[in-house]
Amino acid sequence: MPDLVFTRRFSMGHRLIHGASESCALPHGHNEFVTVRLEPTNPTRLDGHGNMPVSFQRAKQTWHRFVDERLDHALQLAGDDPLLAWFKAHEPTRAARIVVTPGDPTTELMVCLLMAKINAFLLAEGGVLRCSELSIEETPTNTVSFAGNPADFIPYTSLQQNWWNRADMSIAD
Repeated sequence: MPDLVFTRRFSMGHRLIHGASESCALPHGHNEFVTVRLEPTNPTRLDGHGNMPVSFQRAKQTWHRFVDERLDHALQLAGDDPLLAWFKAHEPTRAARIVVTPGDPTTELMVCLLMAKINAFLLAEGGVLRCSELSIEETPTNTVSFAGNPADFIPYTSLQQNWWNRADMSIAD
């Protein structure tokens, strides 16, 4: 059965404080493209009528809303970044727009977190589809792609249910 593939663009800011180059330790941003490949969880022959397991509109509706409302123009920070504490103390409304990650918000980590998030959405919507691959184009010359089980690569945290495993619009715990 054919896979569904779609792309969404978003702008973001982040900084990497745990060993990346010094230029990445300063807040900076990227215009990124996130592409997902969805496959049916139970592939069957097309039915001769609708000929799709789920319409594109239904398949991408929640995901595009998440990207547009939570990722676009958000700041990505590690949970231990001092800027996060500053925002929580001085600008709590803006702190709610910060994507909080376990360690530096690298593109390598973000592909895993976002794949877990879209799979949580898809499971909550009936589990007809699952994300088999997710890629983020950070710059025109740098793309990170992931296929597999993101839980095998996401750093351990003390929480039972992190934001990336919940089928809600959360971006922090």
